[in-house]
Amino acid sequence: MTTTTLSPFPTRVQVEVGQLSQLNRLIDEIVPNNAFYTAKLKTCGLEGGVGSLQEFFEKMPFTTKAELIQDQEDHPHYGTNLTYPPEKYVRLCRTSGSTGAPLRCLDTRESWEWMVDNWCRVFSEAGIRPGDRVFFAFSFGPFLGFWTAWDAAAKNGYLCLPGGGVSSYARILAIIENEATVLCCTPTYALRLAEVAREENVDLSQAKIHTLIVAGEPGGSVPATRARIEKAWGARVFDHHGMTEIGPVSYECPDRTGTLRVIESSYIAEVLDRETHQAVAPGERGELVLTSLGRAGFPLLRYRTGDIVEHGPKEPDSRGCHDLALIGGIIGRTDDMVPIRGVNVSPSVVENVMHSVSGVADYRAEISEERGLLVMKIKVEPTPDCEDIEHLVGGLQKEFHHTFSLRIPIDVVEPGSLPRFEMKHKRWVRLDKEAS
Repeated sequence: MTTTTLSPFPTRVQVEVGQLSQLNRLIDEIVPNNAFYTAKLKTCGLEGGVGSLQEFFEKMPFTTKAELIQDQEDHPHYGTNLTYPPEKYVRLCRTSGSTGAPLRCLDTRESWEWMVDNWCRVFSEAGIRPGDRVFFAFSFGPFLGFWTAWDAAAKNGYLCLPGGGVSSYARILAIIENEATVLCCTPTYALRLAEVAREENVDLSQAKIHTLIVAGEPGGSVPATRARIEKAWGARVFDHHGMTEIGPVSYECPDRTGTLRVIESSYIAEVLDRETHQAVAPGERGELVLTSLGRAGFPLLRYRTGDIVEHGPKEPDSRGCHDLALIGGIIGRTDDMVPIRGVNVSPSVVENVMHSVSGVADYRAEISEERGLLVMKIKVEPTPDCEDIEHLVGGLQKEFHHTFSLRIPIDVVEPGSLPRFEMKHKRWVRLDKEAS
């Protein structure tokens, strides 16, 4: 007799039926109260709802960060993408403004709880359980960051350990003294904490960290960076990505290391060719476009994230999960990719090269313009114990040539001379844009 094991995950058809139902409920909620999207929906004839996801893709225009920022400038301070009266909103976050003016995002209790539930999914997929102790190496500033993760951790019954407002050394001591088992931070800061531990002669094997959940930059899915973090902490790395304006989006597939999966019960995801705006095939790269289904107070429909991703296979993983797979996580940003002598170079690939060679403490990639062409050079800071600088430079140049078929100039700088960052590391510097 043959027995059939039922998957705990919905089928692809069930996923899309659920998305369509949630999308129509969202449209009913935001029309006519949300002036920003009511105008958009009426223009394309979808103010009464959509009959299919395909109709939504074909008729609904994109939303861009630039138009949201312009809307807030035209209608200070929070713009017209608000579905409810001001008194219903209880949270304010904003984007970093690293690519321009910051975008302010207001949330109701219901919208915030929806984002918290998405983080609960992230923790669950990472194998975090009641009894775990989660340390947040996060400043708890105005960015969404790990705010919703903190609330999700408390909701799930974990001991929440705050790490804001103290030095890196103090955080390391707190991690050890409080027997934290999970560390939440950026990939860069995970490496920085390990560096400080070495400088202060603190043995990280004393720590009980078994999982690092990293976010904020691509490092968690960059193989060489991931390997460095796991070696330094003796723990596994679990990648995640989200955005202040859209919420917690993805979790690392437990079945496929280095692959993110979009929480499709909460988001409609598209991977589109940047030029044609048509859906790419599995194995191809494109821009991630997202529709948030549960953040009714500050909704985003067909939002161009600017994230470059690789569309994963349509087949489910071994668990039967059909959530969209993003191979290699977030590969880069549309505004970060640069053509160097005819070769498209992205920050994540450069990072993988730099962290694949031993002896590199930190680095900075500088892109400038010479005689009308973009050029790149790398400033590399060796580790204090690096004795053969010539061998280090030679190894890096060999890896760059192998990866890009390019010779990239490398300047060695003094140990400790490059700036360190707690949040997103500014290793990718566009001097050409600063000059203009």
